[in-house]
Amino acid sequence: MKLKNTMLVVRDLKRSEAFYKEVLGLRTLVDLEVNAVLSGGLALQTEESWKQFTGLDITYEANAAELYFEEVEFDAFAAKLAALTSVRIINPAEEQSWGQRIVRFWDPDGHVIEVGETLKAVCQRFLDQGMTIEAIAQRMDVPVKAVNAYLR
Repeated sequence: MKLKNTMLVVRDLKRSEAFYKEVLGLRTLVDLEVNAVLSGGLALQTEESWKQFTGLDITYEANAAELYFEEVEFDAFAAKLAALTSVRIINPAEEQSWGQRIVRFWDPDGHVIEVGETLKAVCQRFLDQGMTIEAIAQRMDVPVKAVNAYLR
């Protein structure tokens, strides 16, 4: 068994495709008019077709899950996101207790998206501040072997 995609139900397929392209840089790989497969393992399905296939109603902004991305150029991404007045921010870019900087926002249909700096960048930032591998592991609350893996 292999997970192929995460699929989101959306009200307007073209609007959602444009959002994921503009904000996250994803590309449309397959567009079948009622669903689309984007780069990165994300698929979009129209609300109408989802209801037809499943018979289920949709609850948007349910806050039960999020899409998680990591960005190498986190500062540039956070600045870009802050300049996009059409994006509704949930949590502005801020450092978490384990040291990773993240930002959370809604997509056009109320799906939660989190973008964080890469864990390699977090570890490298701590190294650049003079911390040892052991101190980084303690700061991030992870095993030393995880820090070494992130830094590879």
